[in-house]
Amino acid sequence: MSWIAGVRRVPSPNCDDRPPGTAVSLLVLHSISLPRGKYGKDAGGGAIERLFTNRLDPAEHSSFADLAGLRVSAHFLIRRGGEPIQFVPVGARAWHAGTSCWRGRERCNDYSVGIELEGTDDSKFADAQYEALSVLVGELRQLLPLRAVAGHSDVAPGRKSDPGARFDWVRILGLLAHY
Repeated sequence: MSWIAGVRRVPSPNCDDRPPGTAVSLLVLHSISLPRGKYGKDAGGGAIERLFTNRLDPAEHSSFADLAGLRVSAHFLIRRGGEPIQFVPVGARAWHAGTSCWRGRERCNDYSVGIELEGTDDSKFADAQYEALSVLVGELRQLLPLRAVAGHSDVAPGRKSDPGARFDWVRILGLLAHY
């Protein structure tokens, strides 16, 4: 229970072991774009991969200065066109939620899988992303005892706002009902 078959792998060093005996029961959804609001390879689309693998040059873009030395990752990224990329095996703890709490339980990274959607917290997501997310979560539900789905804003309120108000929760929950 590590890497998902058929998903492109870009291993990130920004992960470690989960606490022994920890069941992975939460899915945390995020949004990211680097630079903000720019998507695809022509707009520096590889910057997210470079961030998650500690190869992002802060001098590449003025908005990257705050990212210097940051060590973060997610288990998955779903690009605008629906391509999923896996950075961390699902059995490992990715560094995606930071200081966080879900239903009174702190340290969400310990017991969650983090999925980033290429986008911003104030933009619509692409149809292909919802479809890919639905398929990916269906596969994860076969491997893990997932019981809840939350946004980064739900586990880190006041600190994070993603995936944002434009994320279609009704749509994704409807798609997930088929699995």
